[in-house]
Amino acid sequence: MASTGIVWTEGFLRHDTGPHHPERPDRLTAIYERLRQTGLLKRSVIIEPPYVDLKLVERVHAREYVDRFRRHCEQGEHAIDTPDCPICPSSYDIARLAAGGCVAAVDRVMAGELRNAFCPVRPPGHHAEYRSAMGFCFLNNTAIAAEHLHAEHGVERVAILDWDVHHGNGTQHQFDADAGTLFISVHQHPYTLFPGTGFEWETGAADAVGLTLNIPMMPGTGDEEYREAFEEQILPKIAAFKPGFILVSTGFDAHEQDPLGQINLSTDAFGWMTRQVRALADSLCGGRLVTILEGGYDLASLADSTQAHVEGLMNHGAHPPGD
Repeated sequence: MASTGIVWTEGFLRHDTGPHHPERPDRLTAIYERLRQTGLLKRSVIIEPPYVDLKLVERVHAREYVDRFRRHCEQGEHAIDTPDCPICPSSYDIARLAAGGCVAAVDRVMAGELRNAFCPVRPPGHHAEYRSAMGFCFLNNTAIAAEHLHAEHGVERVAILDWDVHHGNGTQHQFDADAGTLFISVHQHPYTLFPGTGFEWETGAADAVGLTLNIPMMPGTGDEEYREAFEEQILPKIAAFKPGFILVSTGFDAHEQDPLGQINLSTDAFGWMTRQVRALADSLCGGRLVTILEGGYDLASLADSTQAHVEGLMNHGAHPPGD
């Protein structure tokens, strides 16, 4: 069995956000070229993304919002809901491809064809809310993948880990009261960074109280604090939940070189975190793990971190001391 799949289509580059927007096509070009140059792409299975089924999308987003998103693109509008969510005529279709790629990766892993998969898709998704676009995001790729696991594959327990520097508000709100979904987010302190959510006291609702874990990190936090959070909170919480599948919203904007955050993670930290989650998936759920790109806006550190991440999924590459 091939170990790792990579979702890829040049179609993702057609989501045109304008010449000065941080979430730009060059992000995926940098990732693709690094994976190609290092031979990681050749050692992976390429997953061609289909368009996501709109019935599945409507498990996460209001039909009114999805229809409005489509109309805005068709009518040539320049943004939807907020100026930081620019669109072009292709954006609706590309967002459906991004979500569809994540669903296809889940299907391949569930079928046993792949052990795990990485989905470097755009636009990203974890800020998208039920009725609105937000923070560069239009359709919540990770939430859609989780709903697909529940609805189509009958996976009773899905764990979602979000290590983007920004809190995954849309994903958390989708599963606030869902006892079958564990949501964990480690992010820069919400008072000092968009979107201003993700406080420690946000722990879930109804039958799912305790199944939301937010770990806000102060600006300047680095590898040591993240390692401590993983070892003392994140990994034990996932292990106790005993998921049948693990999803990771994989933002690389907590890197020390990233312009949109003030967390100081090294490239090695992303490799280390990946290996910890991969090992946990191996022990809990037959290795069933899919990771989905969110942020990461400095092209050099994005390429470096992606390389470390994919090597971690494949279980090789440099291991920092104490690994």
